[in-house]
Amino acid sequence: MEKEESNLPLAGIRVLELGHAVMGPTCGLLLADLGAEVIKIERAPKGDDTRRLLGFGAGLFPFFNRNKKSLVLDLKSDQGKEILRKLIASADVLLENFGPGAVDRLGFTYEACQKINPRLIYCNLKGFMPGPYENRPSLDHLVQMMAGLAYMTGHEGEPLRAGASIIDVMGGTYGTLGILTALYERQRTGRGQRVLATLFEATAFLVGQHMAVAAVTGRQPPPMPDGLAPWAVYDLFTTLDGELVFVGLTSDQHWQRFCQTFGLDDLLADESLAANNDRVRNRDRLIPALREVFGRLSRAEVVRLCDEARIPFAPVAKPIDLFEDPHLNQSGGLVETTFPGGIRTKMPKLPLRLGDYDFGLRSNPPEIGEGSQEILESIGYSGEDVRALIDQGLVAIAPGGGQ
Repeated sequence: MEKEESNLPLAGIRVLELGHAVMGPTCGLLLADLGAEVIKIERAPKGDDTRRLLGFGAGLFPFFNRNKKSLVLDLKSDQGKEILRKLIASADVLLENFGPGAVDRLGFTYEACQKINPRLIYCNLKGFMPGPYENRPSLDHLVQMMAGLAYMTGHEGEPLRAGASIIDVMGGTYGTLGILTALYERQRTGRGQRVLATLFEATAFLVGQHMAVAAVTGRQPPPMPDGLAPWAVYDLFTTLDGELVFVGLTSDQHWQRFCQTFGLDDLLADESLAANNDRVRNRDRLIPALREVFGRLSRAEVVRLCDEARIPFAPVAKPIDLFEDPHLNQSGGLVETTFPGGIRTKMPKLPLRLGDYDFGLRSNPPEIGEGSQEILESIGYSGEDVRALIDQGLVAIAPGGGQ
């Protein structure tokens, strides 16, 4: 399985994750990859619902839960709550992204947890900061619509959510940033504190660049597919073999190298195209001419020439293409992983380098209850106690998932 615990930056930090779907598990994943012991508290008896989702949801549990342990616990029972209280006493961080008020109704408010453990960092991951919307249920898709991101992504009248759960991931990342900051401050004060990160405000932060355009120009910027790019060549082109390649020439030097490398001497000599703003004004005749150029070349030829010209470009890829992407594989950006059920594959690693640390795989995404015995023994339960909890249905462990 599974490498021995190493001396990663967050080694020795115990995190309790009461998370589901993407936002909470993202926060837990980042902390786990950085070396924390992350205990995923799952609902008894079947565990996290994302273990069983179909469609786009089928990848949620296996991707966002590596390097974690699983404790499947009945938190509606008195004994289940007592186990969580003992874990809180042993923990450095508790994070949760349940619906508004759900954790409070279980009796685990920030104030209650602080009484158990004054050093605890308590992170709420929610839809909204305190205000008129704070008690609304929230989703990634929903906040992209209500904060203007979907409007800016699709064509006019066709709002479109981004093609990944970017707001859930961003919200979880901001939660991680808050937790790390609180852990740092705890070194000075000796006390924990509450952290709150939210989806709606994360989306507004992303859309801030477009709000700034509105403030500067006095006009609502159009959706990005319909607006005028600040650069003349910033487009998708179809190659001879029917593939798509994006090319973005963001300086006059790019333009010059592009023309020289692709043999476009006539365009390079055209003084009406010499400067970027001139090219923007002449896009109506420039882009059709370039579509003809790219249409005569294969994708491989376009890639070779763009590389030679040292200009920004990107062949359009599908997620499935990344498994064999030469850069990701040679740079160490993918890590071999075995999903619950035995599927062996490669997944993206934490996109971060810090000294000589390897933020790779220490343990695969856990089977239901994997690690429970070790977790419960760490807070004083004997092997016999654990067996009794399992028999009573208060703790659930899949076959072979105890350690």
